[in-house]
Amino acid sequence: NFMAVSAAAAPAAEPLPRSIFKKFLVMLCSLLMSLYVFYCLADRCQTLPGPIIAAGAASEEDEGGGGEFLGGSAELPPWQAAAARRKRLLQRLKQRRRRQEEAPAGGGGSRAGGSGGGGGSAGTAGTLALLLGEGSKRLPQAIIIGVKKGGTRALLEFLRVHPDVRAVGAEPHFFDRNYERGLAWYRELMPKTLEGQITMEKTPSYFVTKEAPARISSMSKGTKLIVVVRDPVTRAISDYTQTLSKKPDIPTFESLTFKNRTTGLIDTSWSAIQIGIYAKHLENWLLYFPIGQILFVSGERLISDPAGELGRVQDFLGLKRIITDKHFYFNKTKGFPCLKKAEGSSKPHCLGKTKGRTHPDIDQEVVQRLRDFYRPFNMKFYQMTGQDFGWD
Repeated sequence: NFMAVSAAAAPAAEPLPRSIFKKFLVMLCSLLMSLYVFYCLADRCQTLPGPIIAAGAASEEDEGGGGEFLGGSAELPPWQAAAARRKRLLQRLKQRRRRQEEAPAGGGGSRAGGSGGGGGSAGTAGTLALLLGEGSKRLPQAIIIGVKKGGTRALLEFLRVHPDVRAVGAEPHFFDRNYERGLAWYRELMPKTLEGQITMEKTPSYFVTKEAPARISSMSKGTKLIVVVRDPVTRAISDYTQTLSKKPDIPTFESLTFKNRTTGLIDTSWSAIQIGIYAKHLENWLLYFPIGQILFVSGERLISDPAGELGRVQDFLGLKRIITDKHFYFNKTKGFPCLKKAEGSSKPHCLGKTKGRTHPDIDQEVVQRLRDFYRPFNMKFYQMTGQDFGWD
């Protein structure tokens, strides 16, 4: 009986090891699958936005960069966009290192301590430091103070390509409209910079604001000033064109130009005319700043030879000449130069549709009277600046 029971029990015991083995296989497969998923997640996490990417994006927003860091696309999934931004960051650092290694030692007005004037490792470290949120907000060492419709936006966009220039995108209007807010408020608008980098802003209305020279001098007597000037007649027509685009029902250019069309007396109270009397406004600035501390950029040459004018600006600011001909191409449709690659992007960049508007047809007799009116002021301006801008 015992043998019979044992014989009967033996076959029943065989399925037990098989079930355990099956469970073991299932557990092993689950474990391997979990390890594989974990590995994939860990690999993907490396491409997600970390502190460097996040800090960089915030910095670009501070400068009016629209929240896109290094050309990242909002249409991609977050992890893919972050990977693309990371790749562009590395490419940008490599290109910057290569430029610094190829640049001749001590050439082109290099700034000591600046990331553009040091070795490749120093430049890379400086860029990463900014992306990590290091640096500090400083009052501007240079300001583009004018003039309206002269080409100030183009100049600022071109300068922002330089790695040692950090600029506010929007116009602060501190020294003409917001002065009562105080310098602490003004400083807070500025982007963070490292030692050796230049903080800049541009507000074209400063040049014609009577209080602005004294206020800027009170902030810092060493502030470098840049004025972009343009043929005052063309500038006035461009000014009118901008206003016309916003207020289509305004009077004609001809009627606004004269106090009395019959006598031909020019209405200098009209801001479009008054801004172009450059010599009068410059006299106010020379009460507080020496002429050598003001750079006058030709709006016409900024179109015909942007690299040449940018070379003068970089020298004036004490920067290495990094922005050259290779950064520009001429857009025949718009009629002015554009950047092959904008700051923080791998794509070409032209100024917006509000720039390069088609001017209305103006009576040539009115144009000639304006040229006669401006001629003596232009000649005085040439003498004061030591430059002949060729408007006559």
